Amino acid sequence: MFDAAVPDAEKAGHTAEDFALTGASWHLEDRYARGHAGSNVDGLYAWESPTKPLAELPVDLSDRAVTSEMIKSAARFFGASLVGICELNRLWVYSHVSNDISGEHLPLEIPDNYRYAIAMAIEMDYAYIQTSPAGGAAAATGLAYSKMAFVAGLLAEFIRNLGFRAIPSGNDTALSIPIAIEAGLGELGRNGLLITEKFGPRVRLCKVFTDLPLMPDEPRFLGVEEFCRVCMKCAEDCPSRAISFGGMTTQGKTISNNPGVLKWYIDPEQCFKWWGANGMDCSCCIRVCPFNQQHGWHHDLVRSIIRRTSSLNRLFLWFDGALGYGKQSDPRAVWGHQK
Repeated sequence: MFDAAVPDAEKAGHTAEDFALTGASWHLEDRYARGHAGSNVDGLYAWESPTKPLAELPVDLSDRAVTSEMIKSAARFFGASLVGICELNRLWVYSHVSNDISGEHLPLEIPDNYRYAIAMAIEMDYAYIQTSPAGGAAAATGLAYSKMAFVAGLLAEFIRNLGFRAIPSGNDTALSIPIAIEAGLGELGRNGLLITEKFGPRVRLCKVFTDLPLMPDEPRFLGVEEFCRVCMKCAEDCPSRAISFGGMTTQGKTISNNPGVLKWYIDPEQCFKWWGANGMDCSCCIRVCPFNQQHGWHHDLVRSIIRRTSSLNRLFLWFDGALGYGKQSDPRAVWGHQK
C-alpha cells in the first residue's frame, strides 16, 4: 500500500510528480482490491462472486490438459505475463488472516476440495525498475500490484462462470513464491525473490485457488542456485544490508522468516526500515540481478547456457559488470527529460 512521504523538489525521483505517479499506480489495489488490508469479503480478491453464477454451460471440461491450456490462455488474455499450475501444498497456506478493515485476526481455512493453485507472474517495467530506489521503480511496483488484483480477480470470475469455485489471491492467503516454483515459473534467488527465465526477478506474483480439475506443471531448473552461489550483486547493492553474503541455511534471522527450508534468508525488518527512511519502496536487488535483462539473442543465449552448465557463470558475471548492467538510471528519465 502506498503511503507517501513528503516530496522533495530538489531530489530526483522523490518529487511531487514521482509521488503522484506512484500513488496513482496503487489506486486499483488500494481502492478496489484491498489485498494488503486482508479483505476477502469484497473487492477483486473476494472469495465469493458478487454476481450470480452463469447457468450451467455446455462445456466439456473432462480433459484436464485441454482445460489447463484454456485457463492459461484466459490468464494471459487478462494480463498475466507468465502462468503455471500446481497442486496446492497446504504447507504454504497461512494459518491466520488479519483484516485491517474489520480489525479481526481469524483462522484461515481453504476447503479441502480446492486442490489446485494457478500461479501468475506480472512483469514490471524494465526502464522504471532501473531507477530504483527512486519513484519510477516504486510506480512500477504499484502498477504491478494493481495488475495482480485485476488479473487474479478476473481469472477467478472466469472459473466461477464455468461452474467451479475460485479464490483469487495477491500476497495474502498463502506464500506466493513456493507456489510459483512448484508451478514451474522459476527458482528462488539469493535476494529472496522468484527468478524467472524470461524476466528474472522483475515480476510480482498472484494466484488463484480452485476446485476445477487441472493438469499440474513441473518445476523448472534454470541454473539460478548455482549462479547465485558466485554472484553477490544483490547483497552488495542492497542499501539495507538485508541480503546474505553467506551460504544457504535452514535457519532464518528474524521472526518474519519461516525456518526449515534450505535457502538464502533475507532480513525483512531491515529491508522495510530502509523503505521507510527512503520514503519509497526499493527494487535495487531486482535492478542489479544479472537475470534481469531485456530480451535479445545474446541474453537468451546466456540464459540457455546457464541452464545447462555452471562452468561459465563467473565469466558471465564479469561481463555483466564490465558492460555496466544493473546501474541506476537517471530517475528523471521517466519524465522524458534526462539531464
